Amino acid sequence: MQLSEIKNIFHLELDSLYPKEEVDTFFYRMLEHYLGLERFVLVMEPHYSISKEEEQPFFEGISQLKLEKPLQYILGEAHFFDAIFKVNEHVLIPRPETEELVNWIIDDCQIKNDKSFKILDIGTGSGCIAVALAKALQNSKVTALDVSAEALAIAKENAQLNNVEIEFIHADILNIDSSKFPVYDIIVSNPPYVRELEKGEIQNNVKEHEPSLALFVPNDNALLFYKAIAQFSKKNLSKEGKLYLEINQYLDEETKSLFARENFKEIRLKKDIFENHRMLRCSK
Repeated sequence: MQLSEIKNIFHLELDSLYPKEEVDTFFYRMLEHYLGLERFVLVMEPHYSISKEEEQPFFEGISQLKLEKPLQYILGEAHFFDAIFKVNEHVLIPRPETEELVNWIIDDCQIKNDKSFKILDIGTGSGCIAVALAKALQNSKVTALDVSAEALAIAKENAQLNNVEIEFIHADILNIDSSKFPVYDIIVSNPPYVRELEKGEIQNNVKEHEPSLALFVPNDNALLFYKAIAQFSKKNLSKEGKLYLEINQYLDEETKSLFARENFKEIRLKKDIFENHRMLRCSK
């Protein structure tokens, strides 16, 4: 079958569920992933044909996309910070807002020139934050923890895939003995923060396929992870250290107030590219 025909089938099957531009993206991402072909192949060779065996993953992909399964889970990989990360249903798909958080940390660290940092990533998931920081701040020692053993297995693969050394710890920040951990110069976290009442705003491909454990918190205790991180950081953040967090944009002031009550200083909210307060930085 010709690639142009397969592309037409993508639109026939998926245009009722997704914007046409997104359907194009699905097709071209699969083209690159499964066949190693760039999108201009259809311009250069409009009648380019592939075998029955080569067709199979495209049609399997259509079936999964019709069930609103994220493309990254179908391909088993996602792009983050100019690198490729393995992903599956046990980890969140890395997002551009989190890249902004990582950039903020790197920018702050580069001001201090060649200083090495001890960094802890709480709730590492796929390991995207820890790996990106380990690659960018090569003199630093990065540790990453997560409550999910399945997530840690993926994070370890991603560290190997990106040729960085990271210490991984299986632990629950909600039930942790901080005395068993050293002092860190940087603590970073993108914890669960979506309230149950906000589920209606979440797209089905996220709500139905990404791990609830890493997404949702109770309406009546929405900041429970931030409270735990604050308590841990009071003991395990160095005197001149920094704490960086991705936050719920609807709870920006509440989150800021929480850290103020815990006597953190220099608390700053930062907006993402969509002008939402999605990041917070503070000092001990």
